[in-house]
Amino acid sequence: MTVLEDRIAMAEDSGELTLDVMFEWLEKMPIPEGTKVEIVGGNIFMSPQRQTHWEIIFNILEQLRPKYPINRLASDVRIDFPGHLNGFACDVAALADRSVKDSKGRWRYQDVEFIAEVISKDTAANDYGPKMTAYAVAGVRVYLIADPYEGKCHLYTQPKDGEYLSELSIAFGTDVDMTNTLVGVTLKTDKFPRD
Repeated sequence: MTVLEDRIAMAEDSGELTLDVMFEWLEKMPIPEGTKVEIVGGNIFMSPQRQTHWEIIFNILEQLRPKYPINRLASDVRIDFPGHLNGFACDVAALADRSVKDSKGRWRYQDVEFIAEVISKDTAANDYGPKMTAYAVAGVRVYLIADPYEGKCHLYTQPKDGEYLSELSIAFGTDVDMTNTLVGVTLKTDKFPRD
C-alpha cells in the first residue's frame, strides 16, 4: 500500500475524506507537468494533455471570447460538482455574468453556463457518463463533447432530472449552432484536428 492509499484509507475510516483532502494530497505528489488531474466519483484520474486536445480547447476558447470575457472563462480549473467527490477540471467552462467565487476562491458550479470536454481515450467514459450526469444535475445548460477520434461534436442541452433531453451530433467541419442557447454563438469546427 502506498502512503497516499494508506492516508485515503485512514480518512475514509474516520469519515473525513473530502475533495479538499484529496486535492491536498494530490498537490504533494510529483505529478508531471501537462497532466490533467480530476476526481470523478471519488476516483483520481490523471491524463497527459495531447497537442490535438489543446488545439481544440484553444479553438473553443477563442470562439467564446466575443461573448465571454477572459475572467469568465476557465480551463483545467477545479470546479466541484454535485455527486460523491466530484472535483472536475473541465476543458472549457464559461460562467454567467453574476458569477462569484466561493469562500475558498473557487468557481461555483451554479454559475457555469457552458462546458466543453475534449475526449481522451482513457477518460472518455467519464465525459460521456458520470461527468455528463453531474453536469445535468448541476443544471449546466449547454454541454459540448468534442471527440477527435470520431471526428464529431455532441451537443447536449435541456438538462432535467440528471440527464440531457436534447442531443445533437455534428461532424467536424460543420458549424455547431448554439445561437438558440444562452451561449449565443456558432462554433466553427473546421479547424478541429482529428486523432
